[in-house]
Amino acid sequence: MPLSASDVELITEQLGRAPTGTERLLFENLWSEHCAYRSSRRLLRGFDTEGPQVIIGPGDDAAVVDPAGGHWYLTLGIESHNHPSFVDPVDGAATGVGGIVRDTLSMGAFPIALVDDLFVGPLDDPQNRYLLEGIVSGIAGYGNAIGVPTVGGSVELHPGYTGNPLVNVGCLGLVHRDAMVTAAAEAEGDTLVLVGSATGRDGLGGAAFASADLDADAAVEDRPAVQVGDPYTEKLLIECNTALMETGVVHAARDLGAAGLGGATAEMVAKADTGAVIDLEAVPQREPGMQPEEILLAESQERMCYAVAPADVPEVLALAERFELAAAAIGTVTDGHYRCTFAGQTVVDVPAALLADGAPAEQHPQTPVVRTSEPVEQAPLRVAVRRLLADARVGSRAWVYRQYDHEVGLRTRVAPGADAAVIGVPELRTQVALASGANPRWTDAAPRHGAMASTLEVATNLAVVGARPLAAVDCLNAGNPTDPAVYAATAEMTAGVAAMCRDLEVPVVGGNVSLYNQSEEGPIPATPTMLLLGTDAMAEPPGMQAEGGATLAVVGGLEGGLGGSLHAAVSGGGGSFPAVPSAPRRRVQTIADVARSAHITAIHDISDGGLMLALLELLGPDLGARVELPDQAALFTEAPARVLVETTDAPALREELAGRLRMDVVGESTADPVVTVTAGAERVDIDEAERAAVARRLADRFV
Repeated sequence: MPLSASDVELITEQLGRAPTGTERLLFENLWSEHCAYRSSRRLLRGFDTEGPQVIIGPGDDAAVVDPAGGHWYLTLGIESHNHPSFVDPVDGAATGVGGIVRDTLSMGAFPIALVDDLFVGPLDDPQNRYLLEGIVSGIAGYGNAIGVPTVGGSVELHPGYTGNPLVNVGCLGLVHRDAMVTAAAEAEGDTLVLVGSATGRDGLGGAAFASADLDADAAVEDRPAVQVGDPYTEKLLIECNTALMETGVVHAARDLGAAGLGGATAEMVAKADTGAVIDLEAVPQREPGMQPEEILLAESQERMCYAVAPADVPEVLALAERFELAAAAIGTVTDGHYRCTFAGQTVVDVPAALLADGAPAEQHPQTPVVRTSEPVEQAPLRVAVRRLLADARVGSRAWVYRQYDHEVGLRTRVAPGADAAVIGVPELRTQVALASGANPRWTDAAPRHGAMASTLEVATNLAVVGARPLAAVDCLNAGNPTDPAVYAATAEMTAGVAAMCRDLEVPVVGGNVSLYNQSEEGPIPATPTMLLLGTDAMAEPPGMQAEGGATLAVVGGLEGGLGGSLHAAVSGGGGSFPAVPSAPRRRVQTIADVARSAHITAIHDISDGGLMLALLELLGPDLGARVELPDQAALFTEAPARVLVETTDAPALREELAGRLRMDVVGESTADPVVTVTAGAERVDIDEAERAAVARRLADRFV
């Protein structure tokens, strides 16, 4: 997106002259929405970001938290690669993985786990299916090759993502406290060393491209703005970075992502109130005749920039050579100006702070959309159940995650497909858990309360494996902020995430904002993808496979509205959105305690599809159940922070929950594969043949 007239006027006033062509392009990228958060900066001030566990919060490439008060820290980050994944789904998604891994490297950390949250349109549209298949292929091809396990994530189907899919990628890293670095290049006289791939012309203007709506011709016209990844070089870069951090010579580090070399180096010095002189001709290049703006702004992948003492440059170059990576000293940390030279000429000479932090914050008009609450069509129970189970959104995501290597590194304790992933971290003498996702139906129905509910659901998924939430990062996705309705939903979504994290007492330690997710089909639903890190997870939680012959109970209540539910989406109407429960932290802790109870043989979060779908997923293909409920709403509501459990001692569970959280016995699991559900005066029987068909749909719907 080009600079506005007011932006050019401000830059000219600050410089005392008109910017050069190269300067103008540099400002265009660094002042873009993608880099400068112009429309969201004010909204993000509502987050609580501090806590005793927070070592480094928002503002760096990744957050750093201390889970155990020891010598080892964990890093946590999340980013989006939405526009590139529409233009080129394979490379767009792959480089999203590469980018978040390098954000982890920038903190001195070693990446130990990835999560991927994907949002696409309905798969009966061939274009949406092509996008999903390409995105999954890109993630698998890159993540598997670099040796970092993909342990979790989600796939959401919603018509609002047709023409603009979302690819949100998170990474967990491990760093010894003595090896940790930041992006702030504080020491004047340090040398800036570029390590990794040579610079090409791919990804030119990627930051500006990500700050504009997509149109029908984007797949062709915007192809040069999409980066091309090389996972094998990334693997070498991971190993080289680890070796560099062990030497202790690195004073600051930053990966080359949005706005390329210009973005990385300008931000490194601006963070420290220093400056830099960059020799653009010294940058290793893989294409002849590159112009200064191309060298500065290309987003070629697999590159890191390090600030080191001049005397240590030979050691850095030698390590790069050992790992067969291009490397060169390209500049020096100086005073507060950012200068670039090319062919004997100074092509950039601007204050570093103006370039990296000078973009004005913007606040747009808001016009909240008033959503009606038409009651959901009351169909006969058997019709409503079979309509739900036949919907394309119901089905296993195994086709997706089976393409990802989740075992490399030998840390994964609970694999994809569960409510949360569990990763062993022997260095911390414990296990940690990761859970992520967002529910676009919820935020579409009620942006603020839907965002609160989405965040609470992710925390509940942690609780299912016995973990307690430690820290959160978010990826806030929305449409064009100049649209008053879109901006209102964005503000409400952000406020909802902030409020729930505050209630959970979980600091938001970092994240990403991706706006302009809008195509000719319209804006996407406001989508607050949350990634929560939990500690003290169970190495072997009960899991979500019932054993049979035991009591089934719902912990957390049966009541709730149908607004935002999958049942409402397939049946027509909306109804009121369920109330977000009070005291969410206590509620989540109680569910974690339930998961640790000796008499709990299976446990599963109730979300998409309500109790109906949770029941079938808990039973698996071979078991049945007899269930009695007061009405249909109890079967289909998706009220948050509730779990379905199988217990061998219902009285003991009731005693444990007394005064803490409601428990409703709803039936029993059986060896007979028939599932019988009674709701009020209605009854539906799902016999063995239909159970087998449902099981197949739940197992391989995406195949």
